[in-house]
Amino acid sequence: MATIIDLPDIVGWEKCSFDPVRVRTLDRMEGRRTESISMPTGWWTASYTPGFLFPVDMGKMDAFMMCAGDDGEVFRAYDPFRPRPILMNTGAPLSGVKAGGGAFDGTAVLNSITNSRTVIISGLPAGFQFSYGDYVEFRQNGLSSLHRIRLPATASSAGLVTLSIKYGLDTQNFTTAAVVRLEKPSCLMQIDPGSYDGTKSTKDRRPSFTAAEVFNP
Repeated sequence: MATIIDLPDIVGWEKCSFDPVRVRTLDRMEGRRTESISMPTGWWTASYTPGFLFPVDMGKMDAFMMCAGDDGEVFRAYDPFRPRPILMNTGAPLSGVKAGGGAFDGTAVLNSITNSRTVIISGLPAGFQFSYGDYVEFRQNGLSSLHRIRLPATASSAGLVTLSIKYGLDTQNFTTAAVVRLEKPSCLMQIDPGSYDGTKSTKDRRPSFTAAEVFNP
């Protein structure tokens, strides 16, 4: 199992792209007919640029660059502009009380898998809200599977909710034993080789890099 690290705890990210990739080819033929072929598995890609960094945070970034792939390590990559469901985001980590009792810390239970793109989650506070584009992570046996929510949903008074997700959950590696994470939901990535730019000057200290998801590190 690879060493897993976190993104540096610097204050603020200035720019970020965070999107899935799924290879698809499209052929056009006579008679206005088209055919397409899609790869069965997509993966996440990201680019990160922080705001202007002072020396301490610049050092964190330099160290992170050396520890996020060179020796097979991976890091937990998430979208810093959407670190939790947007309607529940107060600017602080998720908290509250589960509908069935007990403290809520942003983790929940994968109650059942209707199909790879429809799941039922329990262990939420009553009325917990999900919006278009929120993220949900399933974590099991050291692996992570990150998904976007396609439709708004609200947890019942019992703390259950049905979520429509994309892309589909890999049910060969993730079962109802997976832990559901809604606080900084992430996937495992490595920095793309040669993408890190850590130029330092008196006016510009905004290192940037791109990264891609890795499976079974």
